[in-house]
Amino acid sequence: MKKKILVCDDEEGIRESVKLILEKEFELLFASNGREALGIAKAEPFDIAIMDIKMPRMDGIETLRKLKELRPDAKVLVSSGYKSVETAREAVAAGASNYIVKPFSRAELLSAVRKLLR
Repeated sequence: MKKKILVCDDEEGIRESVKLILEKEFELLFASNGREALGIAKAEPFDIAIMDIKMPRMDGIETLRKLKELRPDAKVLVSSGYKSVETAREAVAAGASNYIVKPFSRAELLSAVRKLLR
């Protein structure tokens, strides 16, 4: 059975890129904002979430905190277009398992996801 990944990013282009990279190996669930991601998380089990940090209304850190309340065992890969040690620390403090900087390559994303599944 394929592992299930929840992808939350407000940029359609990023969601499409992730889909192209991961769809053969994983079952994917998509959300375009934090509220949508939390709704999916309440209804569907998943193995990993890939979460953007900078999103309108509810940012990725707030979404991550609420996601961890719903699914404490969930592994979360945070993605951001901003390479910031402070943001990475904040994400890890909120419960992120790992951090990846956009734009990421196919190899970087696959490696990060597979590492979390080990």
